[in-house]
Amino acid sequence: MIERFDPLRGERLQVLNEAGEARPDLDPGLPALTLRRIYTDMVLTRTADIKAFNLQRQGRLGTYASSRGHEGLQVGAASAMVKDDWFFPYFRDLGLYVTLGYPLRIYFLYWMGHEEGMRIPESLRIFTLTIPVASQILHAVGAGLASNLQRLRRAILCTFGDGATSEGDFHEALNAAGVFKTPNVFLCVNNQWAISTPRKRQTASATLAQKAVAYGFAGVQVDGNDVLAVYAAVKEAMEKARTGGGPTLIEAFTYRLSDHTTADDASRYRSQADVAEWEKRDPIERFRLYLKSRGFWTEEFEKEIRTKSAAAVEKAVEEAEGVPAPTLDDIFAYTYKELPPGLAEELAEAKAAKRGGGR
Repeated sequence: MIERFDPLRGERLQVLNEAGEARPDLDPGLPALTLRRIYTDMVLTRTADIKAFNLQRQGRLGTYASSRGHEGLQVGAASAMVKDDWFFPYFRDLGLYVTLGYPLRIYFLYWMGHEEGMRIPESLRIFTLTIPVASQILHAVGAGLASNLQRLRRAILCTFGDGATSEGDFHEALNAAGVFKTPNVFLCVNNQWAISTPRKRQTASATLAQKAVAYGFAGVQVDGNDVLAVYAAVKEAMEKARTGGGPTLIEAFTYRLSDHTTADDASRYRSQADVAEWEKRDPIERFRLYLKSRGFWTEEFEKEIRTKSAAAVEKAVEEAEGVPAPTLDDIFAYTYKELPPGLAEELAEAKAAKRGGGR
């Protein structure tokens, strides 16, 4: 199906329009139980995202990157993965974590600045969250090369923002993926802004998806606010990767409804009118309309999942805040097996300063 939508011709994959109406020839035909689970994960993601934002404003959580408006592409992508697939994230992927079963308690601990927030459960194939822009794309291709060498039927999903496509790591990674036909699916979240740099200042290419052509593999642009379009594209690309068909670049065309992070003020570089227009394309509302038209949504169902989501988020926050605060030892404890003399001296000095009331 991906090949039907050529980014060089300006074509974009969309299953659901903004009124929640589906194209019958593109609808993946998922069962009611799966559709309801996807919607539930989207609501939980939004609930946790709002809570994280509020916690930051209350001084209970550090600088935070909101996922508001990205729930459709995140939950849609994760729902297309299978157990043996790997996920290489960037810093705005809450919905993927929720859908893949990552404990919210650990997610909150990460943004609270606690070392335990970097401890990924061994049962989950999720790589360490990456802050440097685009470096995780190289890591993902390395994992793809390893999978090929071990003859594993495994696909690797890697996410990144549109700003990452201006980094050298992006081009080096995609070039290697094309040459070695690695089982990678590259999901570019084109939310129109790389902090304050607009998409039009990133590249002269008509789309970001068409960049795949230069590296010898397929690229497709999808409506990133359409959860079923993202699901369909990622599912097909992951199956292709697992069976030796090589990599795919998927550009999810969406919008960042929030500031870049809670340390940013997006009103300084974009208009509220643009934000308001994109809010009308809310992926959760679009999917709700679709479910309602299929008879899979009721007010009782909505009330139930929102109540459960709120309770789950509150419990996760309570658990995270119940974890003892990091100590000075934690700053030094996890880099070397044995602390080098220089760092041991710094630790002693820091403890002495703390006992003396210094900073």
